[in-house]
Amino acid sequence: MAAASVVSGRDSSSVVEWTHTPKERAHRGPDHLNSYEAEWDMVNTVSFKKKQYTNGDAPSHRNGKSKWSFLFSLTDLKSIKQNKAGMGWSYLVFCLKDDIVLPALHFHQGDSKLLIDSLEKYVVLCESPQDKRTLLVNCQNKSLSQSFENLLDEPAYGLIQKIKKDPYTATMVGFSKVTNYIFDSLRGSDSSTHQRPPSEMADFLSDAIPGLKINQQEEPGFEVITKIDLGERPVVQRREPVSLEEWTKNIDSEGRILNVDNMKQMIFRGGLCHALRKQAWKFLLGYFPWDSTKEERAQLQKRKTDEYFRMKLQWKSVSEEQEKRNSRLRDYRSLIEKDVNRTDRTNKFYEGQDNPGLILLHDILMTYCMYDFDLGYVQGMSDLLSPLLYVMENEVDAFWCFASYMDQMHQNFEEQMQGMKTQLIQLSTLLRLLDSGFCSYLESQDSGYLYFCFRWLLIRFKREFSFLDILRLWEVMWTELPCKNFHLLLCCAILESEKQQIMEKHYGFNEILKHINELSMKIDVEDVLCKAEAISLQMVKCKELPQAVCEILGLQESEVTTPDSDIAEDENVGMTSCPTTAFQSNCLPVHAASGARDDNPTQISVPPNVTRLAPA
Repeated sequence: MAAASVVSGRDSSSVVEWTHTPKERAHRGPDHLNSYEAEWDMVNTVSFKKKQYTNGDAPSHRNGKSKWSFLFSLTDLKSIKQNKAGMGWSYLVFCLKDDIVLPALHFHQGDSKLLIDSLEKYVVLCESPQDKRTLLVNCQNKSLSQSFENLLDEPAYGLIQKIKKDPYTATMVGFSKVTNYIFDSLRGSDSSTHQRPPSEMADFLSDAIPGLKINQQEEPGFEVITKIDLGERPVVQRREPVSLEEWTKNIDSEGRILNVDNMKQMIFRGGLCHALRKQAWKFLLGYFPWDSTKEERAQLQKRKTDEYFRMKLQWKSVSEEQEKRNSRLRDYRSLIEKDVNRTDRTNKFYEGQDNPGLILLHDILMTYCMYDFDLGYVQGMSDLLSPLLYVMENEVDAFWCFASYMDQMHQNFEEQMQGMKTQLIQLSTLLRLLDSGFCSYLESQDSGYLYFCFRWLLIRFKREFSFLDILRLWEVMWTELPCKNFHLLLCCAILESEKQQIMEKHYGFNEILKHINELSMKIDVEDVLCKAEAISLQMVKCKELPQAVCEILGLQESEVTTPDSDIAEDENVGMTSCPTTAFQSNCLPVHAASGARDDNPTQISVPPNVTRLAPA
């Protein structure tokens, strides 16, 4: 979305012009230095280009503009002061983040409210508790970044208002702290809250993320998914984690990984032993190419070390005075420090206030702001970084693995939430195919938009599983097997496990939110992985898989028989074919679906005619 700016021209008619300027291109500091400083003991001053006219000074009088004209970006706006009611004509005074107060903007014929209404399309405005005439500005990008703030101190109905204005903040906080809060918020002491039923809150939720339409007839490309017989679901079992010995056997004399597809299959089936993670994750995340030699990887690490410390020095070299003039960098630092202090301390790596792990978290996240200044830092990113740093035990390697992970996840954190909207719609499509009755029940309880899955998708289940379990879950997902968007099938597997309790106990909107939230740290990771893989195999064997589902899972439409296909009677047609690299290993030691280890692991033989799902 283009950055919004306010342009004011003061003349005899006090015309106010509302316009958009092209999105600011973040300044990334000076060009990289040519020489490589091995010890990184040189500190280079980094300057940031000063924004024009943010101090209210007028540009030149070209084009006939008045000396009273001013222009500023909404990202710099701090507050708006309004005139006293009934005191002459209306006016607005804009105050910027650097405490610069711009000339009053007068409305001789009233209607200043129209400008306020227009501004509220781009920023969140709230009344100052100290002065009712002052509107405090919470820019959308900043409010997006406050997604884990504690709302428990808000007035009862405040949560609903925040959901309406700022879904990222409200849904993330509501689902991380929900317990009895949402339920009680609609029964608060304020008599007005008694007249606001859960269905009204659901209406606010449905409007909270603009453009989110699930299974609506008017939606472009809409496909009616009728009840389809998916057939019997296979029983899936898991194997032991890949051992150091198995990994070493698959490396040639120059350090190349042999039979990459088979290695990915083993990792998908059982994960990795912890001793392997530091090495294998670099391949899974794309930091190391799978076909690289040991020497090539050493050279790559040297170049990446150089690049990382150059970026780190950019923000390390910024003086206090320079940072005062750069509100974005200042905001990023503030959010990072707040998030780092809230890091999960259950892992010894992050114990203690001055723990080196916490310091490295801070430094890596600040450096990422230099790497991608447009996105910068959004709360929740630290959840993605902390397991990576724990495994890598190295600042540089952790940064580049994190940067690779963010390449996959960046849409989740963008201001327009396009990635989140898409995933919620896709999840609804899959869940409707698997259990239309459950979907209908959720819709009857105003929960059809699946907002309770928001946190799962945003940070890839990081707060739903224990620290060690999330290491297993992520490395399995990074194999990109057995299909595209496997994480959505994990959501389906969890919801399917909770369906009976939700429906039999007739949970309503609030109870569903509370129940899903309380699943945190109670989900069996191995059981969920087994169920999700079984769902994928069940779907791929279906001869009438809808096109929308094929696209979500990365299956080619031409390889799936549609209901009106004239060749559907051929038993081999409609089964999704896949490259021979997918699940080639027909005989693997298994792990029980319940999560318990089998002391005498059996071998499962996969018949050659069984179709397997290919990676997208």
